[in-house]
Amino acid sequence: MKRSSDMVGAAAQIEAMHVSGLLAEEELLAIEGQYPEGMTSRQIVDVFVSRGVRFSEATLRKYVQLRLLPRSFRVGSKGKHCGSRGLYPVGVVRRVNQVKAMMADNRTIEDIQRSFVRFKEEIEGVSQGLRDLIEGFEREAKGPAMSSERRQEIEREIEAAKRAAGDLVRRISGLEANLTSQAAAAAAGTAAGGGSDLY
Repeated sequence: MKRSSDMVGAAAQIEAMHVSGLLAEEELLAIEGQYPEGMTSRQIVDVFVSRGVRFSEATLRKYVQLRLLPRSFRVGSKGKHCGSRGLYPVGVVRRVNQVKAMMADNRTIEDIQRSFVRFKEEIEGVSQGLRDLIEGFEREAKGPAMSSERRQEIEREIEAAKRAAGDLVRRISGLEANLTSQAAAAAAGTAAGGGSDLY
């Protein structure tokens, strides 16, 4: 009997998240798996707008300015004269989801900012360090001293390392998210500057 009531409670919680437009954990994991290299601002906005959540690129930039989200990083496109594009770490979707949940819970801007300060910079440092390290490996693999066969083997290892690095950053971001949500749930706040100012 208890098991079925637990299942009903979990189903109700998931349904409430869908009604509010927030993403369930399974959806977040699917998105993180789909975009291990990162997401463009348009892709991030589309994730929320497609669920009826009010969100725009201007709001995304505002979240970055308020230090709720990390800045984008430039990634070069393969091929000559293809330029580069700005990508955000895929964990940004999880973070936006958290901000929206906290806003729905009437948290103030100050509360939301405080809740993200604790581990954000360390996680960004790990993420940037891993990107820099892998880019260094990619440059070395293109060196002239390496045979074609060995280069292909190294490139496969680099791709596997990219996936593992993405998984590591997702895991520690998820851990940070769990800790943050616990801290936010414990905090009470009705100071000036409500969360609705973040729309």
